[in-house]
Amino acid sequence: MNKFNPQPGPRLSAETLHCSTVAQDGRAVLITGPSGSGKSDLTLRLIDRGYDLVSDDQTVIKKDGERIIASAPPTIAGKLEVRGIGIVEMERVDSAPVALIVELTSSEIQRLPDDSRERPLLGIKVPLVSVDAMTASAPSKVALALDRMGLKFK
Repeated sequence: MNKFNPQPGPRLSAETLHCSTVAQDGRAVLITGPSGSGKSDLTLRLIDRGYDLVSDDQTVIKKDGERIIASAPPTIAGKLEVRGIGIVEMERVDSAPVALIVELTSSEIQRLPDDSRERPLLGIKVPLVSVDAMTASAPSKVALALDRMGLKFK
């Protein structure tokens, strides 16, 4: 079962996703992609830009009314994998409502994508953007995409 587009059937109240999560101004950004795609690297670069760590590598999501709340599994809370250095302790926020999903890809990214891209999480549609994590502009693109969401999810 794809965690982002669940098959019809009973809904779970919480799920654990293979993604990293950062937050800014009370809005969480889920960073998704295959292993080795740069999730932790982009997370670190966003933290350098002033974002807060929510979770690295795995994120627990729960439905709260019309919002999805992201948090870290207790076993990895406050930990970030930094390649070449190891697991480091980081300041973190306990949880934040999800405002954006960033899908990491190295394939061709549309020059002018449709602004209405979204992906359902636990039955709630969340805006989606695609980014190549290895480009220098990746953190700026995430910040711009989150800014376009406004304070809708706060």
